Amino acid sequence: MTFDPERKMQFLFALRSKGVTDKRVLEAMERIDRGIFVRGIFAERAYEDMPLPIACGQTISQPSVVGLMTQALDVQPRHKVLEIGTGSGYQAAVLSMLARRIYTVDRHKRLVQEARIIFDRLNLTNITAFAADGSRGLPEQAPFDRILVTAAAEDPPGPLLAELRIGGIMVLPVGQSDAVQSLIKVTRHETGFDYQELRPVRFVPLLEGLGQD
Repeated sequence: MTFDPERKMQFLFALRSKGVTDKRVLEAMERIDRGIFVRGIFAERAYEDMPLPIACGQTISQPSVVGLMTQALDVQPRHKVLEIGTGSGYQAAVLSMLARRIYTVDRHKRLVQEARIIFDRLNLTNITAFAADGSRGLPEQAPFDRILVTAAAEDPPGPLLAELRIGGIMVLPVGQSDAVQSLIKVTRHETGFDYQELRPVRFVPLLEGLGQD
C-alpha cells in the first residue's frame, strides 16, 4: 500500500499546504495509494490534487478534500463509521486506517462491486460495502459514532441525523447541486444538533433509490 517516494512526498506536501495537518490522517493517506482507485486515462493524474471521473458518472474527490473531511470527522480507533457514497472506495479505505469498523453504501452496484475487489486486494477486512439507498442510511447497524456523506443534499437528511450516536459527528456537503455547496460538521448532543460551516465544496447530488446498473 505504498507509492513512489517522490510522488508520495509531493502528495503529502500538497495535503499539508491545503490545511490537512492531523498526523493520523496524513499517515492514513500515506498508507493508502490513491493510484489503485483511479483507472484508465486518468490513472497518471492520480496523485494530483484534483477530482477525477470514475464509472457511473461519479467522481473520486480531490485528496485535500478527502483529508479535510476526514480531519473534521475526528475518527478514533474504537469508532464505527458510516460512509454514504462509496464511489471508488478511496475514502472508505482511508477511514479504515483510523476506525474499528467502516460501513459504506452506494446506490451504484457496479461501484460497490469494484470497491470490494480493491478492499480484498488491500486486505482491508474492517470495511463492509453495500449497494443501498444512502439517503436512508443503514438503520440496521445504527447508531454510528461518525457519519461521512460524499454527496450533497439540500439539508442534512433526517434518517442520517437519527442514526448518529449522542456525541457523534457527521460531515457532509449541503446545498443545491448546481451551485457552490458548503461542507458542514454536525455534532449531536443530548438536546439537539450543532452545525459548523467549514468551507465551500462541490459534490455530486445525493439521490434516492438505486442506480440503473
